[in-house]
Amino acid sequence: MNGLTARALKAQAQAWLTAGKAACVVSVDQIKGSTPRDVGTRMLVSQDEVLGTIGGGHLEWQAIDMARAPRGQAWQHTFPLGPTLGQCCGGVVTLGFTPLTEQSLQSWPLPAPRFHLELHGAGHVGQSIANLLQQIDCTVRWIDERGEAPDSDTRAAHAGHAAVGVVSDAQLQALPTHMVWLPTDAAHMEVADAPAGCVHLILTHRHDLDLRIVHAVLKRNDAAFVGMIGSRTKDAKFRHRLRDMGLPAPTIAQLQCPIGIGDIAGKEPAVIAISVVAQLLQRFPPQPGP
Repeated sequence: MNGLTARALKAQAQAWLTAGKAACVVSVDQIKGSTPRDVGTRMLVSQDEVLGTIGGGHLEWQAIDMARAPRGQAWQHTFPLGPTLGQCCGGVVTLGFTPLTEQSLQSWPLPAPRFHLELHGAGHVGQSIANLLQQIDCTVRWIDERGEAPDSDTRAAHAGHAAVGVVSDAQLQALPTHMVWLPTDAAHMEVADAPAGCVHLILTHRHDLDLRIVHAVLKRNDAAFVGMIGSRTKDAKFRHRLRDMGLPAPTIAQLQCPIGIGDIAGKEPAVIAISVVAQLLQRFPPQPGP
């Protein structure tokens, strides 16, 4: 579980604290030069488990050993990242070691999410994007017209839909806390509840539904990014239809279709998803911590 987001790691720390599990919070307090992780990165260490990562390698191994040697109070240690650690980063990192308590948990700051995503569509590409975002510090509202709530009778009656790309109950139940599943009868109506300044990705199972969602998003005119899966031909047709629906040219110009990094070739769902998520990470860098 070393790929946990900062929020998921803090939630695990709260769960350990509630369960009475003794642990040490290892934090990157200071850095100089080239280092594997930034200031504020944390790792949670107990006697039998490690969650999160401060960069791996000998630095992390030594930090885990130190964290498991109880001291009863907070302390720091500075590591030059050179030959003695078997690393050649060349930088210097100071780690903090703090017993997990209510006080240390309350003083644990969280970075702002990179972005909030309204992800429309739970087919093959939508599922691949959702899988990739499980370890990214963002928030996601995942919206689809074909799915029902995981435990609903309707969903059970249509279990065969899984064969055509609908997300499974197991996938939904495994979603991390920063991702919310929203089944709906009218996906374009959900656009009204999206926060201003967020990212919208539209990749549903029907072009007419894509058009309704894109129109609703662009009509709001407050998105940070509006992307739609599709070909150049689909893009041209949609822009013509959006003009016919009364949207001005500058508003329509906000739509990006196709989506993803242009020089990544391949049409497999996983390849498209990697390209799209990489595009978002390029556009939305990490937010500074509190």
